[in-house]
Amino acid sequence: MTYTEASMDALRRAGDELADATVATLFERGEVGKFNTLMRYVSTVGAPLPDGLPDVAREYLQVTSTPPTWVDWGEMERARLFFIDNNVHISTALSFASMPACYVVPHVAQLLSATHGLKYPSKRMAETGQFTVYLMQPDAFEADSRFIPAAQKVRLLHASIRHHLKRENRWDIATLGTPICQEDMIGGQMFFSLLVLDSLHRLGIHMSTEGAEAYYYAWRVVGAMLGIDQNAVPTTLDEARQFLDLYMLRHMAPSDEGAHLTRQLIDLYEEIVPGTFFDPIVSALIRHLVGDTCADWLQVPRSRWDTVVKAVPHLLGVLETIEDRSPLGAWALDRLGHLTAVLELSSLTRGRVMHYAIPEQLKKDFGVEGTVSRTHRWTPPAATVSP
Repeated sequence: MTYTEASMDALRRAGDELADATVATLFERGEVGKFNTLMRYVSTVGAPLPDGLPDVAREYLQVTSTPPTWVDWGEMERARLFFIDNNVHISTALSFASMPACYVVPHVAQLLSATHGLKYPSKRMAETGQFTVYLMQPDAFEADSRFIPAAQKVRLLHASIRHHLKRENRWDIATLGTPICQEDMIGGQMFFSLLVLDSLHRLGIHMSTEGAEAYYYAWRVVGAMLGIDQNAVPTTLDEARQFLDLYMLRHMAPSDEGAHLTRQLIDLYEEIVPGTFFDPIVSALIRHLVGDTCADWLQVPRSRWDTVVKAVPHLLGVLETIEDRSPLGAWALDRLGHLTAVLELSSLTRGRVMHYAIPEQLKKDFGVEGTVSRTHRWTPPAATVSP
C-alpha cells in the first residue's frame, strides 16, 4: 500500500458514518443523558442491555458487539504475551512518547485543548491505560470482559466530539478537515503501536520480530473496532512506517496548545514521582524518546538528567539479559513490571473505573507457547522519503 498527499487528503475528509449517525440521532432526540446513565451499567461483554436504552443506541451496540471476522486469535495471544513481557515498558512508551507525539501535531493539540473532557491529562492517560489493560486480558473478547464495551463507548466519544465541533462551528473544516478524521485516527493508531515499538527499541528492550508484529496486529484489531477504515490502514510495519513518516511530515509543528498540554503531562508525572529530586527525569525521558526537535517544539525543559537518561538502555539491557537467562529472574521482573504498571494506572484512576461517556457538552487458550523468543531481535523499519 502506498500513501500519497492525495490519499491522505481524502482520509482527512472522512469520519465514522455509523458512530456519527448514532450520535446525531441521540442528540436530535434529546436522549444523550438517558444513554449515558444507562450505559454506566453496561461494562462487560454479554451483559443484558438495560431497558429504556434508545433504539438507535441498542442497534449500534448490537452491530459493534463482536470483533472483526478476520481476527487471528493465535496472533492476538502472541500480542498478549508480548504485553505481559513488556507491560511496564509499554506504559512508559505510551506516557512519555505516544502522548507527546499527539501534542506535536498542532490540530490534534488544538482539538484536545478545545474539548473539555480531554483537557486533563490524568483523565486521558487513565482512560488510555485502562483501555490497553482491558485489551491485553486473556478474555478480552469473551463474556464478562470489559474491552468491547470500552471500545464501543470510545468510538461514540469520538463521534460526539465531531458532532460538537461541527455544530458549534469551532472547527475550520475547510482548512483542518473533519475533526478526528480517518487520517488522524490512523495516526493515533500508529502512535500507540509503531511509535511504542520504536520507543521500546530506543530504550534497549529486547523484542522479537514476532512479538513486535503481534503487538502491531492487536492495534489493527483495535482500530477496526474504533471505526477506522481497514482499507486505508497499513497492514505491515513497513507500511506503517511509510504512513507515520508522511503523516508527521504533513502535520508536525510547534504550537502553544502542544506546549501547554505537554506541561500538564510533565506536571502530572512529577506529582506521581516521589519527592522532587527525580522530577527532571520526566522531562529527560520525554526528550530522549521524542528527540530534541520535537521536545524543543513542546518546550520540554532541559536538565542534567538528559545525559543520565541515555544510560537507561544499558541498565535495561542488563535486566533484560537476566530475564533472558533466568526463568526465576524472568518471573520476578514480569511481576515487578506488572505491579509497577498497576500502581501507575491506579495512581491515575485513583482506584475508579473510567467511564467513556458521550459529552453532552463539549479465548483464554489458543495453543500458543507461553515463552517469548528473543533470538531474532526486532529492528524498526527504515525511515521513508515523502513522495
